[in-house]
Amino acid sequence: MDFEFSEEERRFLREVDEFLRANRDVAVMDVSRENMAQVCDTPPRRAFMKKLAARGWLGITWPKDVGGKAGKGFYEFLLNEKLSSVGAPQIGKGVGIIGKTLIRVGSEKLKKEFLPKILNAEIEFAVGYSEPSAGSDAAAMRLKAERKGDGWVLNGQKVFTTSAHFADWYWVGARTDPEAPKHHGISLFLVRMDDPGLTIHPMYTMGGERTNAVFFDNVFVHDDYRVGEQGKGFQYIAEALDIERFTMFTFSPIRGRVELLCDFVKNTKRDGRALKDDPVNRQKVAQLATECEVARLLGVRFVDAALDATKTPTVAASEYKLYATELSRRVADATMDIVGPGAQLALGTEDAPLKGRAESCYTYTVIDTVGGGSSEVQKNIIATRKHGLPRNF
Repeated sequence: MDFEFSEEERRFLREVDEFLRANRDVAVMDVSRENMAQVCDTPPRRAFMKKLAARGWLGITWPKDVGGKAGKGFYEFLLNEKLSSVGAPQIGKGVGIIGKTLIRVGSEKLKKEFLPKILNAEIEFAVGYSEPSAGSDAAAMRLKAERKGDGWVLNGQKVFTTSAHFADWYWVGARTDPEAPKHHGISLFLVRMDDPGLTIHPMYTMGGERTNAVFFDNVFVHDDYRVGEQGKGFQYIAEALDIERFTMFTFSPIRGRVELLCDFVKNTKRDGRALKDDPVNRQKVAQLATECEVARLLGVRFVDAALDATKTPTVAASEYKLYATELSRRVADATMDIVGPGAQLALGTEDAPLKGRAESCYTYTVIDTVGGGSSEVQKNIIATRKHGLPRNF
């Protein structure tokens, strides 16, 4: 494959750069929120997404018959990298997880109702897979969906639903057949977040960002809002997770943190000696810079593989997610070591080294190794699907 950008791709990057300069806003762009910067949880951020929609950038890869441009996924990749580099909201679960699944398996009713709103940035979604007893093993979910008349009644609980407190709709998996094998008894539903049977309680992460526990108490969902075939929800979830594993963890923030560390080492002295002259520091920075290039090329390879595949390349998604998030954690660890005790000062602390980014990166990067499937899950996927190892080894 060719790792160089074409003239058309460079032209698109220049166009995005111009857009970001023209719309720079500290209320929208915040690199210190790390990967949580991608969510549209405030009115200014939603307004920003409306501007992206007006440029036609939310439907780059969607088919033309549903309002998209039928373009290459590489442009979606380039756009997300640029957005994440400045801490702006990214095109994410609405366009990717929900939109692309509806295009593939959704009914005509669901397509007509939701796809135009997604393209116009008029709607935000929460995604509900994790439960108290179903974290990395999503197929173990127990949220119960019982058939009643022309719909379903949902009872149970979800946890770690990041967007539940501001989303309009809930994309949720529930068990519709308790007698079926666990991977085959799950169905997907779309539920209004203002349903009176939903109760939302905040759950805060190590980084101080809000996720939520969501309780279902006799929530009725019409069968029209079941997505795809009954009992095939886990297959749809698994395919969507491959997209999430790649788009959630963009490379640009990792590169930005390495560049921040490099600047600190270049320009800081300790006990009268420049940090850049310490061979241990030089070795650490050189190693991280090398690994950054590996992560970048893994991302490009994933996009290239996805362009030629009829299905999302699962193994490539897991390889990228595993390597990139573990690298992000190694960058945070090295930053804490090199910066020293001052690295423990929180974001916003006056005179903190790196303006407190070391501490915030350290806490956020732990979360990244869990979200979208933990590192252990990614290793199992690579071991079984790429190397053919048995599931119980």
